[in-house]
Amino acid sequence: MAEFDVLSVGDITTDAIIRLDEATSRVTRDALGDWLAVPFGTKVPFEEAFILEAVGNASNASACFARLGLRTGLVTNVGGDSHGIDMMHALHQAGVDTRFVRVNPGRASNYHYALWYRDDRTILVRHEEYDYHWPHLRPAEVPAWLYFSSVSEHALDYHDQLAGWLEDQPGTKLAFQPGTYQLEAGPDRLERIYRAAEVLILNREEAVLVSGGRVEDIRELLDCLHALGPRTVVITDGPAGAYASDGTTQWAMPAYPDPGSPCERTGAGDAFASTFVAALIAGKPVDEALRRAPVNSMSVVQSVGPQAGLLTPAGIDALLVRAPEWYRATPL
Repeated sequence: MAEFDVLSVGDITTDAIIRLDEATSRVTRDALGDWLAVPFGTKVPFEEAFILEAVGNASNASACFARLGLRTGLVTNVGGDSHGIDMMHALHQAGVDTRFVRVNPGRASNYHYALWYRDDRTILVRHEEYDYHWPHLRPAEVPAWLYFSSVSEHALDYHDQLAGWLEDQPGTKLAFQPGTYQLEAGPDRLERIYRAAEVLILNREEAVLVSGGRVEDIRELLDCLHALGPRTVVITDGPAGAYASDGTTQWAMPAYPDPGSPCERTGAGDAFASTFVAALIAGKPVDEALRRAPVNSMSVVQSVGPQAGLLTPAGIDALLVRAPEWYRATPL
């Protein structure tokens, strides 16, 4: 029997989250977008700070899979420093197998800074340069699913390695949640990954960027994304909910009602995407997976960081029992 239900693949980091003082910070808007502003050239007070180890899209997904009872591991890189050791320990604590975490002696681990203002954040990122190599998996280590997300701009060739491995492993399904640099690379460069994907998950703005469809036409966006190859497509839309298509039926799903104001939104998308995939792994249909995913996303934003609020299957079931009658996926 295979040792893993799902392996997550992507970069890992430590996040230092700094909660800004609203009295000395503000958001301004111009033609280029929204800008976080603090006084320049002086000392600026902050409210509190948190250190979150072993986070990042793929790591958050692996923690979610473990919380949902799946046998899971993470394929990633860390540096040969104390931050790398701490992240390995955090993965163990979360129930994530670390045999495919590659330690890079003489390199630093990824360490990012998040500026938390009200219920959202701006993340300052710097990806270390690692030599990305797809590991050799024994037959028993070949998972039923791969969950592939954000890697650095230095890892384009890694996508080709992964695509080649998937072509040799037709029994393994791919869930793809593109990160920033994967979106910048474009669907032509990553054609083999999009074509291999069983599931593709994007937010609405990312869907426009990848597909070239119109932001106001969700049906068109879903169809355009299917044209890239994925069998199932999911588009998240923040508080407006989410949409999914299996190529035959398209659904709309509202957001699960928040029990209170969100604390901060780090990891909400990761919780949604990985919970959706976990439901498919468990054999649930697309519309039921779409119903379960927003529950975990809602729970995550009630806590600081992307993993503290992750739910067990029983926790999701309990909230679904209490869900209002209108909380269901409806065909478009």
